[in-house]
Amino acid sequence: MTEAFIEFLQWPAMVITLLSAWLVASESKLKRCWGFWTFMLSNVLWVLWGWQEDAFALIFMQIGLFLLNVRGAFKAKT
Repeated sequence: MTEAFIEFLQWPAMVITLLSAWLVASESKLKRCWGFWTFMLSNVLWVLWGWQEDAFALIFMQIGLFLLNVRGAFKAKT
């Protein structure tokens, strides 16, 4: 991936993270479920960005958050 693309990646990651938080806070079960899935997308984007920046603490945090979001997505369905 090009350096410019990696630098740009942090912006959609940030927007998706904020959108995800808004969705997870919703009273709607469907929106909460979508919130966890979009959080997982943001986790992947942050890992891609962090890998190129050698931000290993960020990468490990995003992996942990990804696993918690998987749990949340399954719990949101029930």
